[in-house]
Amino acid sequence: MHDIRAIRENPEAFETALSRRGLTGVTAQILSLDEARRARIAAAETAQAEQNRASKEAGAAKGRGDEAAFERLRAQVGQAKADIAAMQTEAEALDAQLRDLLMGIPNLPLETVPEGRDEDDNVELRRWGSPRALDFAPREHFEIPGVAAGMDFQTGAKLSGSRFVVLKGAVARIHRALAQFMVDLHVDAHGLEETWTPVLVLEPMMVGTGQLPKFGEDSYKTREGYWLIPTAEVTLTNTVHGDLLEHAALPRRMVAHSQCFRSEAGSAGRDTTGMLRQHQFEKVEMVSITDADSGLAEHDRMTRCAEAVLEALELPYRTIVLCTGDMGAGARITHDLEVWLPGQDRYREISSVSYCGDYQARRMNARYRPAGGGKPDFVHTLNGSGLAVGRALIAVLENGQQADGSVVLPAVLHPYLRGAGRLTADGRLV
Repeated sequence: MHDIRAIRENPEAFETALSRRGLTGVTAQILSLDEARRARIAAAETAQAEQNRASKEAGAAKGRGDEAAFERLRAQVGQAKADIAAMQTEAEALDAQLRDLLMGIPNLPLETVPEGRDEDDNVELRRWGSPRALDFAPREHFEIPGVAAGMDFQTGAKLSGSRFVVLKGAVARIHRALAQFMVDLHVDAHGLEETWTPVLVLEPMMVGTGQLPKFGEDSYKTREGYWLIPTAEVTLTNTVHGDLLEHAALPRRMVAHSQCFRSEAGSAGRDTTGMLRQHQFEKVEMVSITDADSGLAEHDRMTRCAEAVLEALELPYRTIVLCTGDMGAGARITHDLEVWLPGQDRYREISSVSYCGDYQARRMNARYRPAGGGKPDFVHTLNGSGLAVGRALIAVLENGQQADGSVVLPAVLHPYLRGAGRLTADGRLV
């Protein structure tokens, strides 16, 4: 959400920044609503002063026995009351329209974010590792013989429909090991606080992080009014919803492993085979709450935390900065990590790390007291996958695949698999 005072003070800068998102003319609409709202409020205040004056004069007229003047002034008071109520109602309606408009406008991109329309305009920052040279035709994860028995899409579809899977045996264990390894790395090496949160949240929590009101179709809502989280970003970020924090408590760095749920609205026909795009999946999510001066440095730090997971898993990846047209609505800047998938012969997204500034904090009314005193300021928020567990499983299986249908597993996972380092062609861990 945006600060209406900042828009009033510098509408040209706001319009210029929004135009980089492909939005034009919105600033004029905002200012028009704001002006009309403020005019109603001012008129109501003027009418209130007139009512007070007339009421005082009516009392004086009554005291001196001037019934005619009293009745005339009493009628004025009654009319003023009705006018004030009408103007206040109009002001409230305009305020609601303005709030709804501000709620639906995306965050302003940083000036350093490349301008572009879609993923073709993203800019690569760096690469790590080199795709392994294979002397056989690489398979996608679900085609690898050692994986097939443990990745059951048919039963998943029977239970829940398309885009669900049942993991069994060794594959399920590798999946679980990946999540445990990621959480341990972030806690032990990166200093994040392990956190466990609900997957059902109240509607204001989804509003707070920006999933609502505009993107409700992307998530699931229960009959009781709860929402299933699309990522633990929602719960971790909203732990400070409505709070006033001490500066000494910042930064707050958290990590959570959770189930996630997405309707995948608008993705019909995309990645329909395999585990790449599911309605239910697991992620290890990182969230940082910082002060107004530390956000960009924290963004770089969080990006490195995600990159460290891929490097420990020995997975080639590249880091890109998203252009204005491909960046999520809540972000000011986003780094995507794309892991190499031999079965697709391309890099695919496995993590997005976003700096949101005070955009979410204004929606949540989450503030902190500056260290040197003064007026409370809004916190700045960041979120990032560290990593998407299912996609990490895909990457481990595809990059470790062998010609005989077995899979060699990264060394860092061996302790989580009771020393096993290989998935055999018939689906056993040895």
